[in-house]
Amino acid sequence: MSERAMSYRVLGEDGPRVSAICLGTMTFGQQNTEDEAHAQLDFALERGINFIDVAEIYPVPTREETSGATERFVGSWLARQAREKLVIATKVAGPARSLPWVRGGPPALDRDNIRAAVEGSLRRLRTDYIDLYQLHWPERNQPMFGQWQYDPEKERECTPIRAQLEALAELVEAGKVRRVGLSNEHPWGVMEFLRLSREFGLPRVVSIQNAYSLLNRTFESGLAEIAHREKVSLLAYSPLAFGHLSGKYLQDPTAAGRITLFPNFGQRYSKPNLVPAVEAYVALAREHGLTPAQLALGFAYSRWFVGSTIVGATSMAQLRENLDAWKVAIDAPLGEAIDAVHLRYTNPAP
Repeated sequence: MSERAMSYRVLGEDGPRVSAICLGTMTFGQQNTEDEAHAQLDFALERGINFIDVAEIYPVPTREETSGATERFVGSWLARQAREKLVIATKVAGPARSLPWVRGGPPALDRDNIRAAVEGSLRRLRTDYIDLYQLHWPERNQPMFGQWQYDPEKERECTPIRAQLEALAELVEAGKVRRVGLSNEHPWGVMEFLRLSREFGLPRVVSIQNAYSLLNRTFESGLAEIAHREKVSLLAYSPLAFGHLSGKYLQDPTAAGRITLFPNFGQRYSKPNLVPAVEAYVALAREHGLTPAQLALGFAYSRWFVGSTIVGATSMAQLRENLDAWKVAIDAPLGEAIDAVHLRYTNPAP
């Protein structure tokens, strides 16, 4: 593998210019102390990373005792940085999950809740503005986080998308938010946000933060075309599929990691074909002289629709390997071999 300088890409049509790798932070405050978080942030900055992703509910798993700690840890680090050289993304949590300690519910993605969430994030991050503000998941009925079927019987009242955009527009006009994005979204939702922004002159989303990995390529079925035609960038999260694509759980199912520490996160990764798919990708990596993590990350880094790949780590050794994988080149024969495995074991962790 040869040295390759970090590249930078504009999100959407006119969004921020971000590094092709983004530092994910959802372990800060749960698995990582504040000093460890600052060490990761310093190292990432040294390696050319200018893009940091957080959320008001982090760390994960979100708990009342730790909620907001991630933003506070990033904020104490950000206070001694050149703010204008960094791109800070955070997210507002929606309803449909039991988070009674977050704004009392949170009951909705309405104006009052979005404004309250932004003010809280600004305070914890110690900044005057957020570069990219994302809706963490849709308020409307949608299959998410391991669910894979849409069920119309679960329809519920929710804040209209236009009202969500109007609330975001006020924050953009006030200078508290620079650009807006979506997360855990589906094709209909992305197109509706884009339609309403055009029709009513509201902020246009520049990014979609969705899970994307060798085990979950569902983005390619409908959202990739939207990304191309509408110029909306994917922020790919979980490129290692919660550590499964490192191969560590094949040898030891009890190996230390988020899956074993927090078994409630296993829904997405408990489907029948997951283990044989991981076995096939691990074998493929070794055939090509790569570690399993290098193959998985190199794949995500190489995709044309990815604006930035979000990587997280609990140790500096993991973070170093994640960033070193930027050197990996996925050539045509390797890409064809990856697709052959994908067609055999299609999206075992949607």
